[in-house]
Parts: sequence; structure tokens; C-alpha cells
Amino acid sequence: MARRRIDPAEGMAALRQWRDADDDGAEVPSAVVRTAVRFTLEELAVSSPGNSVEVRVPPAAAVQAIAGPRHTRGTPPNVVETDMDTWLRLATGRLTWDDAVRSGAVVASGIRADLSSVLPLITR
Repeated sequence: MARRRIDPAEGMAALRQWRDADDDGAEVPSAVVRTAVRFTLEELAVSSPGNSVEVRVPPAAAVQAIAGPRHTRGTPPNVVETDMDTWLRLATGRLTWDDAVRSGAVVASGIRADLSSVLPLITR
């Protein structure tokens, strides 16, 4: 199981702060956004454990998730990369996977890199 680094209460508080600011169009401190991203990436690793897809959200974090063949060296065959705001919108259901990919906000490569079946992660 994925090891947690962000306390779930702290992660949810950061996510709520981001969500409330997003509703108001306000700025959120970058440390809060990074905490929210790291927390939701940990949620992905817990809810969809595995090592077949690497999800990268620079500069905050990257995580491996989704069951399937494990890669051990070099660039993984299944990679998802996006920015922090797009990731949080996907994680909370404010943006659909298809819309994010279609717009180019998400770059996904590999046969397992479609995360539409595991997103959103948190809708409360």
C-alpha cells in the first residue's frame, strides 16, 4: 500500500482552501496548492494501487498507481502529466478526463494511461 506523507486532515484542508478560492477566483498560496496536489496523488495511489502508470504533476510530485505490469528502469510505458491546477480539477470532478486530454491540458501516453475510470477522487 502507498505510504502517506500528507496527513489526510491537512490534505483535505488544503484541498478545501483551493476549492473555495477556485470558486471565488482568489489566489491560493503555492504551498497549499502543492499540499492539495500531493494529497490527491496519494489518494490515487491508495484507491488505485499499482505501478503501471506514473502520474506526474510538476513541480509538486509524481506517483505510480494502477494495477498492471510493473516497470523497473527508465521511462515508464504509461505516463500521465499535467499541471497542478488541472490535476486538482480532475481529482475533484471539476474537469473531465476527456475534456482535459482533448484540450491538451493532460498528456497521456501508454495503453493504461487513461485515468477516466478512477477520477474524480474526491467530490465532497
